[in-house]
Amino acid sequence: MDQYIEFITNHPILSLAWVGIVFLIVSGWIKSKFSAVRQINPQQLTLLINREDGQVIDMRAQKEFNNGRISGAEHLSPENAKKSDFSSLEKYKTKPIIVVCTTGMTAQSTATTMSKAGFERVYVLAGGMGAWQSASLPTTTGR
Repeated sequence: MDQYIEFITNHPILSLAWVGIVFLIVSGWIKSKFSAVRQINPQQLTLLINREDGQVIDMRAQKEFNNGRISGAEHLSPENAKKSDFSSLEKYKTKPIIVVCTTGMTAQSTATTMSKAGFERVYVLAGGMGAWQSASLPTTTGR
């Protein structure tokens, strides 16, 4: 115990940085456990589509969407996502919705907004389309 106290007194900035990092990790973990939006992997996405009639919402740019998307995915333009305009998705309010972006980062905020807008079951594909393609799962192209 004396060694810890000596280390802390000799390296206060390093000790504060360590405490800050631990706090951020713990708070992020707690936030994810109590969030209404869950992250899922490509296999769980497939199960939601096949067993519970889940709907994939792809929020990438139109060109990326046309170049390759998950079969049956609906497009939500990034502009509409930023404006919280989900009027085209109202018919899916009670279905499981899986929000997909390129890497899984921007989809989280859109999914949280959708959950607050009344969508009952909202998920995010962890890793986005990159994770889907890394798992060698099929995509469709065209309009």
